[in-house]
Amino acid sequence: MPFVNAGAVTLHYEEAGRGDAVVLIPGTGAAGRTWRLHQVPALVAAGYRAITVNNRGVAPSDPATLGVTVADLVADTVGLIERLVGGACRLVGSSMGAHVVQELLLTRPDLATQAVLMASRGRPDAFSLALAAAEQALYDERVHLPAGYDAAMRALQNLSPRTLQDEQAVQDWLDLFEMAAPDVTDASIRAQLDVDLRTDRLGAYRRISTPTLVLSFADDLVAPPARGRELAAAIPGARYTEIRDAGHYGYLEQPEVVNAAVLEFFAGSTAATR
Repeated sequence: MPFVNAGAVTLHYEEAGRGDAVVLIPGTGAAGRTWRLHQVPALVAAGYRAITVNNRGVAPSDPATLGVTVADLVADTVGLIERLVGGACRLVGSSMGAHVVQELLLTRPDLATQAVLMASRGRPDAFSLALAAAEQALYDERVHLPAGYDAAMRALQNLSPRTLQDEQAVQDWLDLFEMAAPDVTDASIRAQLDVDLRTDRLGAYRRISTPTLVLSFADDLVAPPARGRELAAAIPGARYTEIRDAGHYGYLEQPEVVNAAVLEFFAGSTAATR
């Protein structure tokens, strides 16, 4: 089981393939293995070296403690890149992972040749703030929701209507969500919930110089396409792509379309498309 000392913490990672490195950063509470079902095989087949990581707070990486910030996770990612890659690489992040990549592009642009930001935003809005506060309250008050109810709510929040209408697909997702019901006593996941976009960063992102693809999912309730379009408009020269029939977990719902968009961006022009 490979680990890397990323400075302040030790992180678990996995890698596959040879060629130019692509580092993939998952979202809140997610393990690096979420990329391995669809994205890693596609990247390896295209000739890339895919590196997935468990952020601090997701075992077997070191735990996270209350007060952890996006700057801490950026520093962790920088340490991982410097030790495993030794220079600039391509970066892919989803949700919180995209937030980490966005901030890294500001502080260490020398470590990124291209970046893909999935299910992301550049500023909070009323719903995102309310959702973040509600999730934090569940952990703070240690509210144990019935597993079936929690699974149903996660499906509504993260999946597209098309998936919800597919009886076999939605049952598979419900089973998965129920098996992976959150542990509201997990202090590390509670700590990750504080790594949330609470201020408008669109102005800061106008300084990003790395070629960037912002990839939104049309049915995403957590990071709606409107927020993705704003983010792409703020980043000079960024490309914007919107994937149909996909919710917040669109890279798992529509992996072929997502992979094609990422690989086309990696291989092609960095000219802006809106």
